[in-house]
Formats: sequence, structure tokens, C-alpha cells
Amino acid sequence: MPECPQTGRNMPARTVLVYAKPPRIGLSKTRLAATLGPGEARRIAHMTMARTLRAAIDRRWQTRLYGAPDRALGESLGGLWPAGLARYPQGRGDLGARLQKGLDEAPPGQVIFLGADTPDVTSALIWQGFQLLNSHEAVFGPARDGGFWLFGLKRRWHAPRIFSPVRWSGPHAMADLQANLAGANIARLPELIDLDDAEDWLAWQEFHRSRR
Repeated sequence: MPECPQTGRNMPARTVLVYAKPPRIGLSKTRLAATLGPGEARRIAHMTMARTLRAAIDRRWQTRLYGAPDRALGESLGGLWPAGLARYPQGRGDLGARLQKGLDEAPPGQVIFLGADTPDVTSALIWQGFQLLNSHEAVFGPARDGGFWLFGLKRRWHAPRIFSPVRWSGPHAMADLQANLAGANIARLPELIDLDDAEDWLAWQEFHRSRR
């Protein structure tokens, strides 16, 4: 465990797990593609992936990419997935089972989960999540649709079924996961917009137009 140079105290290991699929037609952003078309959906997926990885790769923590499908793990995607980025298969099962696999494989310490759907994520927000884990057992970055763009946990926190049952990809995902953490001291980061469908895309564009 590394030491803090100012205090000499041991610092907890910090790990960011990014769950992502290559931005390919028919593989990612299928709900966006159904309305906006496959080419536009692919462009948006590429943009959100690039922004996510730019935020997630930082010397203050270790970053691991959990990719799917397995055959894509050896690809660079034109440099979108950096060659030096540690890569792992997501494994089988629903999202809960795949998140549990990442948690089980992470080193002891603080673990943050990210998807690749939130273009406004920043390294500063991720670091804020880690700082909140110094005084909380878990942290959420809520999404506008009732899900979450970030979930952080102290690796030592014990709950037998953290990721199950959860109604994924819907308005109850964060509430269900929070219910599985009964007794945990939970913090929240600012709400951001996940780009899952055309309504999200329009809301995100309008939000940024209003800030100009």
C-alpha cells in the first residue's frame, strides 16, 4: 500500500473499472441507433468513450477496462483504447454479475465503477468520488434517468448481494442498488446525463446550449 508523502500514512488502493463496448454499429448504442441512425449513434458512442477514458486514466489511481465482447480486448480501436490500459473480460451473466466479477478482481481499497455513456465525466469528479469514500462506505453519481453514471465502494464493505436484485437499465437501478447497501453511509456526486437514447441526447445538447 503506497504512503502519503506528506503524512507517511498508508493510502488505500484506488481502482477505476470502466465497463465498455467498442463503438461499433450494431454493438453499442442500439437504442440511440433506432432513432438517430447507426452512423450517428456510432459517432456519439465514440465521443462518450473518448471522454470517459480521458477522465478515467489518471496517475492517482489504477484504471482497468472491462470490455465486451472478449474478442475486442486485443484491439486498439484506432488508439481509442490505449495500448497500456489493463484490460479484462466482463464475463458472463447480467450486468450485476459482471460488476461483481470486477469487484472480486479489484485490489483491496476503494473501487469506482464507470460506464462509457456520460460525456461530462471528469477526472475531478472521479477524484471527488474517491475523497468521499474516505468518509463513506459508498458513493453514487446519479443519472437523470434514475440510474447512475458512477458507483464507488470500499472493497472491504461486506454485503452478500450488492448487485442483485437490481432492475438494470431503468429508472429504479440506483434505488435498488442503494437498497442492497442497507446500513452503509452513502454520498452523492452531482447528477449527470447518461446518453442511452435520443431523449438523453437532446437533453444533453440543450443543457450545453444553455450554458454558452
